[in-house]
Amino acid sequence: MPKLKTKSSAKKRFRTTASGKVRGNPACKQHFLRRRPQKMKRNTRGTMIMADADAKKILSFMPYNRGK
Repeated sequence: MPKLKTKSSAKKRFRTTASGKVRGNPACKQHFLRRRPQKMKRNTRGTMIMADADAKKILSFMPYNRGK
């Protein structure tokens, strides 16, 4: 059976934690920052754990990165 390919875009944007959850960057931090509240800009700092429904979709793009 041939090797499965990982989506390059998912490989660059997401990584999995030791317990198998998906970690990624929050949205809405790239541009138009003057119209966003300060609280929103603070809360989108760093990385976040994705919701289970979203994580399942992301893990389908990264076949060899499940549960590590």
